[in-house]
Amino acid sequence: QVQLVESGGGLVQPGGSLRLSCEVSKSILSFDAMGWYRQAPGKGRELAAEISNGGATFYALSVKGRFTIYRDNVKNTVYLQMNSLQLEDTAVYYCHVVDGNRVIGGRGAQVTVST
Repeated sequence: QVQLVESGGGLVQPGGSLRLSCEVSKSILSFDAMGWYRQAPGKGRELAAEISNGGATFYALSVKGRFTIYRDNVKNTVYLQMNSLQLEDTAVYYCHVVDGNRVIGGRGAQVTVST
């Protein structure tokens, strides 16, 4: 059973930056895609960013231009660099991998943007 461990969450002021990391317990080259969902308080889960095995990326409109997803195939880790953070980015961020018709997720990392 593959395991995903997120790290890098925390408290940051508006305009600040954070980098989330997601370490996967097996080669990420075996997955079709990897990415990050997020769930803000009282809201549904939103796909924030995703990167395919071929390197194609997807970003939600709400984060485009501010967030960057990338991966390190040697370290089996996917990252989400978040810049110009806004109050609305406060959420639990969940790493996931896509394996055929299965989506496997991690336990989440809390990101809080506050003054």
